[in-house]
Amino acid sequence: MGRENQTWMSEFILLGLSSCWDTQLSLFVLFLVMYLVTVLGNFLIILLIRLDSRLHKPMYIFLSVLSFVDICYTNSTVPQMLVHFLSAWKSIPFHSCVFQLFISLAMGSSEFFLLGAMAYDRYVAVCYPLHYTVIMHGGLCLGLAAGCLGAGFMNSVVQTIIIFRLPLCHNVINHFACEMLAVLRLTCVDISFNKVMVAISGFLGIMLPCFLVLFSYGRIVTAILHVRSAEGRCKAFETCASHLTVVSMCFGTAIFTYLRPTAGSSAEQEKMVALFYAVVTPMLNPLIYSLRNKEVMSALRRLLGKLSEKR
Repeated sequence: MGRENQTWMSEFILLGLSSCWDTQLSLFVLFLVMYLVTVLGNFLIILLIRLDSRLHKPMYIFLSVLSFVDICYTNSTVPQMLVHFLSAWKSIPFHSCVFQLFISLAMGSSEFFLLGAMAYDRYVAVCYPLHYTVIMHGGLCLGLAAGCLGAGFMNSVVQTIIIFRLPLCHNVINHFACEMLAVLRLTCVDISFNKVMVAISGFLGIMLPCFLVLFSYGRIVTAILHVRSAEGRCKAFETCASHLTVVSMCFGTAIFTYLRPTAGSSAEQEKMVALFYAVVTPMLNPLIYSLRNKEVMSALRRLLGKLSEKR
């Protein structure tokens, strides 16, 4: 019965963020602007790092991969959400829903692992500055980046297969996208096993990188406190401030969404947190890393200078 229902279900209906037409128009304009800023900002980060040899450093290699992940994550959900703001019938085909959940889970998981790798990079830079180039060589950086993406995709494959093998009782998703917890609410069987898998996935994909971040920054703070000059302490802190800001946003929203007790959560709260993570955080990442980073701003000025000279 359950398997037949799942095969027959050719599409899902997304309730979205609002049923009021005026509100949907306002949200369309707002999120369209945020989407364009996100894509252009992250693409600019990738372009600057690619074109400027001064930015061919481990930290910026990770940053370019993070920007790529943010672009992919945003494109997996936001364009469809924008279309649905202007549509009366907010439907998504079954296979598109599966693909959307798979990509969003893969990119989200990869981002957490990347933030953990970036924290390790900052730890080596602050605690072992003389050996930094030897430890964080190009091969290790590329290997860590590939490992982060690989771990994210492996986690997504497992979760997606387990979720969509469940029998579904209805096809109305109280969300703006095919999000894991929202899809699990459609099932008509006991999902205790899935809740355990979500908890395991959350621990491996969120808490392990979080522990690595906490360990790295614990060592970083200790090292900074041993720096005698105030100028040296300030410089060391500046190298970590941007990354620490992004880490706080990403891990904070994810832990609130996936690792708190299910009884204390609601669909509306999950939608707001997921919206912040899918739209706001990817938009803020390039702004935080560019506005708070002198090397990135210098690279941007050099690029603009070259463009003005060609004119």
